[in-house]
Amino acid sequence: MRGLAGRVVAGAALLATVAMLPWLSGTDPAQTVLRARSGDQDPTPEQLAAVRDELGLDNGPFTHLARWLSGDAGTSWVSGEPVLPAVSNAFAVSLTLMAGALVVTIAVAALLCARTTYLGSRQLLRDSRAGTGAAFLAALPKFLLASLLATVFAVWLGWFPSGGWQGPASMVLPALALGVPSGAVIGALLEQSLPATFDEPWVRTWHACGFTSGRIAWHALRGALAGVLPQFLPSVVGLVGGAVAVEKIFNIPGLGRLALDAALAQDLPPLQTATLGLILLGFAAGLLVQLLRRALLGPALRDGGLTATRPPVLPPRRSARWVAAFCAVTLITLVVAGLLRDPLQVDTASRLLSPSLAHPLGTDALGRDVLARLGHGAVRTTGVAVAVTAVCVVLGLLLALTGKISSGLTEMMSTLPAVLAGLLTTAVTGPSVWGAAAAVCLVGWTPYAAQAAAQFEQERATDHITASVALGASPAHLLRHHLLPAVLPPLLRNALLRLPTTVLVLASLGFLGLGEQPPTPEWGRLLSENQQYLELAPWTTLGPACALVLLSVLAVTGTATRRPARRSAAASGLRSAT
Repeated sequence: MRGLAGRVVAGAALLATVAMLPWLSGTDPAQTVLRARSGDQDPTPEQLAAVRDELGLDNGPFTHLARWLSGDAGTSWVSGEPVLPAVSNAFAVSLTLMAGALVVTIAVAALLCARTTYLGSRQLLRDSRAGTGAAFLAALPKFLLASLLATVFAVWLGWFPSGGWQGPASMVLPALALGVPSGAVIGALLEQSLPATFDEPWVRTWHACGFTSGRIAWHALRGALAGVLPQFLPSVVGLVGGAVAVEKIFNIPGLGRLALDAALAQDLPPLQTATLGLILLGFAAGLLVQLLRRALLGPALRDGGLTATRPPVLPPRRSARWVAAFCAVTLITLVVAGLLRDPLQVDTASRLLSPSLAHPLGTDALGRDVLARLGHGAVRTTGVAVAVTAVCVVLGLLLALTGKISSGLTEMMSTLPAVLAGLLTTAVTGPSVWGAAAAVCLVGWTPYAAQAAAQFEQERATDHITASVALGASPAHLLRHHLLPAVLPPLLRNALLRLPTTVLVLASLGFLGLGEQPPTPEWGRLLSENQQYLELAPWTTLGPACALVLLSVLAVTGTATRRPARRSAAASGLRSAT
């Protein structure tokens, strides 16, 4: 009941906030709607009064919300078309695209953890992987990957359509652009949890008894997947609302794009209906994830019979140290070299120059040195992204401690586009880097809350927690000595994997005028501004994209090169879900 009540309250609060967007923005809704209709930049008072009277804007937001809740989806304020058919078609398109992205996500995740699964099932796992490949794929900007796929496979080779939604072939490239980074995150988290599962006593017993490696691998994957499964909610289901950039590149009429266009035009009827669709999707997906987790874990989750596991002490591969050192030296070199140059100098005679001795990373569309802008934007980009990530991790952890009460809020917010959250936030704070940061924090905590809540639930169902409670351990003692040490390590690794994504979300808000304003140098903005020149001048996006990849790989390999100290399970009584 608490979970259901939380879902109802969260959904109602979100719908009410969306209904107030035109009034929260501080601008005249009639003026925005009129401009969206006709492009008239200087409407007359008579025109504005006519629009207010037509739409009933003087009645306030709650009158419109009450009429909409009565079952009348209404018509678009801008186009005059019925809302329900347009939203239904967009919802169907987004669900189809999500299904394709889910297939790609599963395939990529399976490839990334195939080595660990093969060796672990045969008791041959001798070292730990740094996760370099997963970090590389996870750091790829979705919109940049989409532009690259469209250029190569649609324009140059002509294998797939370059845009539109005309059949199964139209789904291939967008699904790849969305599914590859998401699959890298899921695969990395699964690969980190598998060594602990393969180190459990039952695996050694089954191996000694002659059970096949395939059967051992299947049961190990069931146990490891239960802790990673909640990440499918924010990583894959959230694509329905968060795939706006990819939908725009491939001209796909999806629900995220419809919601963004309606929010920018302050077209309230389609925005409210699209938001309701996202809320219902989050509710259904959250329920499905819970059912699958309980099916994977079985009665042991309810009866407190799960076995406490701990990660084996595996030495890191030697290549991990070299990779981390290479990434660190390269990043420091780029930043220092860029700081010695002027990032704001405009030279229209040097537009889109290829890399040379004078401009090692080339110049952008205004003739500015890309290396200079990369170096000067390093501190601002990484500083804001790290701060936002830290806040999201803390928020997710705190909400996860509330159990089922916050599960509904997590499901609702995981499908909300970050850009729509940015519009709601900047309507109150105004466009600024901190307003954009607040918008990302508003939705960015959901992956960590989903992961932490699942691991808290599993940890509480282990036998050593049951024994500790029977011995009189207090809730504070359990939290400090058992629960947090088990949940924090995988949560922090998840945060490191998602750090480049935070940079790109901040950049997308700045590109829409909701965050960091030009000409301030910032890595994500460099990618957004130069995306249209990917085919003509690929070096304008190659520099910041490589910097993001280097940052992600350095963060992952840097933690992987630290060898954990061996601790006795009997002495510590801890379970690590890494």
